[in-house]
Amino acid sequence: MKHKHADAIVVGAGAGGGVVAKELAVNGLQTVLFERGGWVKYDGKIHDELLKSRGVLPIDRKKNPRVLIKETEDGEVEVPTGIGHTGYNVGSGTVNYGAMAWRFMREDFKMKSTYGEVKTTTLADWPISYDDLEPYYEKAEWEIGVAGDASNNPFAAPRKKEYPMPAFKTSELGELFSDACKRLGLHPFPVPMARNSVPYNNRSSCIQNRICLTSVCPVDAKNGTHNTVIPVGIESGNLDLRIHTQVTKVVMGDNGKAIGIKYYDKNDLEHFQSADIVVIAASATETPRLLLTTTTAKFPNGLGNNYGWVGRNLQSHAYCGAAGTFPKDIHSWNGPGATMAIADYNHHNEGIVGGASIHYDFHFGPLRFAKRRPPWEPTWGLTHKEFQRENFYRYTNLRCCVQEMPNFNSRVFIHKTKKDYWGMPIVGLAGERHPLDFKHCDFMSDRSEEILKEAGANRIWRVPGKKGNPAMVHQAGTCRMGDDPTTSVTNRYGQVHGIDNLYVGDASTHVTNSGFNPSLTIMALGFRMAEHIVEKFK
Repeated sequence: MKHKHADAIVVGAGAGGGVVAKELAVNGLQTVLFERGGWVKYDGKIHDELLKSRGVLPIDRKKNPRVLIKETEDGEVEVPTGIGHTGYNVGSGTVNYGAMAWRFMREDFKMKSTYGEVKTTTLADWPISYDDLEPYYEKAEWEIGVAGDASNNPFAAPRKKEYPMPAFKTSELGELFSDACKRLGLHPFPVPMARNSVPYNNRSSCIQNRICLTSVCPVDAKNGTHNTVIPVGIESGNLDLRIHTQVTKVVMGDNGKAIGIKYYDKNDLEHFQSADIVVIAASATETPRLLLTTTTAKFPNGLGNNYGWVGRNLQSHAYCGAAGTFPKDIHSWNGPGATMAIADYNHHNEGIVGGASIHYDFHFGPLRFAKRRPPWEPTWGLTHKEFQRENFYRYTNLRCCVQEMPNFNSRVFIHKTKKDYWGMPIVGLAGERHPLDFKHCDFMSDRSEEILKEAGANRIWRVPGKKGNPAMVHQAGTCRMGDDPTTSVTNRYGQVHGIDNLYVGDASTHVTNSGFNPSLTIMALGFRMAEHIVEKFK
């Protein structure tokens, strides 16, 4: 089925796609936004710790499987794997994320200039600077809604405007963390959050839900694209949101430009939608799949892939830290936790490449606590139950968001023979974290232990960085931006090299992923890209 021609198509209604679609629509472009899932509400989500997952709606893995290549004694083998923490709904991960809303630091955009050539990595500078993105960080903070206070963070890059909402008040645990950091000469400050600390944008303030992380907000106080920019785009009359759609192909014309996309609706009927501009914002795994699936005479190995960079440099964050119990209760259990952080170790540590932040963890339930017990504690029986009862209110975990080193062998690829339900080549993942990431994790776990000891923990154990595929949290890097088409996939605006009307609008374009959560940067890049498209289109 063929539909009326549109000015623009955006594939993926997450942090990047939602922003781009709204901006194009309010600037007069007839825009169609495609989302593989649908709208979700708190009442429609099962709030059961045994059943809960990071995806608000579960993906049918029989329809959309993927494989992971693992090294064994017998060589490489394929095993089924998950999809990482990507969403399956309008708003994608911004519905159920923890809502940390960081700006990257100046160094994060100039990693090669800061650290030099790092062997066996693809470490590089971004083609843009923090100053280039600063106005769009501000726009994202005010349109999405961020609560914060950067006055006590001496490491933050300069800003021209304060946050639109005051920072959240810290908890008893936050005070414990902050006081210990100050005694060690560190600089604790409030975590910037895309949650309403006060009523904002005609929505209520946060009720401090304990299960905020991984959950839909019951009062709509957590700010994502689903309850901010996408509704604004729809209200403009220029945004057509099509949910429960699976986009399978970018269609190219004889003129070398994208002319539209093919997709299936919820009834498995195939459609074609034409447009003058196509933006792919489907995640750092699904976006390269769409590019690699489409081949032409000019791009025989996939769109934008003449130099083999599509799908490469897959990266996320290597989480690590330390955990401990205290001789007294330290939790009030006002959610969602994680109100204070430090950035003292975010860059410029001798022998360490890259950045990392430390914050105490989000709240969680008894099951997750059981999984985070000390390694010397039994996993079942009376002793296990006694530990659970005695320490649930006395436990904390310091989490370190460690920047992974990009490397060429960590990648997304499409399978040569296996197809999914819609006939697309399934996604394959390969590669492991770089050895420098584990060195970095060891360093940050040491720092976390120091803070817990100073805070008065009576038992402390390390939470090391895990080995394995790096594609679980904050996927990025697989269609990196750059000025040189031979070492990147898009230019500085997310425009695919060699195809002037095809754009990538998600974290795939990130050259590096910083020591912070990337959601605000994805949104800021979306605002910047949309501005470029509007100017070019008009």
